[in-house]
Amino acid sequence: MGRLTTHVLDAAHGCPGSSIKIELYRVEGEHLQRIATAVTNHDGRCDAPILQGEDYRSGVYQLQFHAGDYYRARGVALPDQAFLDVVVLRFGIDAGQEHYHVPLLISPYSYSTYRGS
Repeated sequence: MGRLTTHVLDAAHGCPGSSIKIELYRVEGEHLQRIATAVTNHDGRCDAPILQGEDYRSGVYQLQFHAGDYYRARGVALPDQAFLDVVVLRFGIDAGQEHYHVPLLISPYSYSTYRGS
């Protein structure tokens, strides 16, 4: 069975992004259907795949990482309108592939991602 995993690395502090809320949505036309919510552990990873089993199917998905909340909790002074408050990644899944890994490297003013292994 296929699965979707993710993890977060904090480039500003050189450590895993722990306790970051992540939401996963399935994109259906102009509508978003939330299908999972997770919080990263001490290693910046979710304790289980964020998508697996019967829910794992081809389609367009959106991960939302609550980076602003994370940095505020760390004591980083962000403006009221943080440059990156919620990082949104929209991507496609071909259910014929067994594993998609979508990591996020963040700082208060930048992010990058890629399809990992």
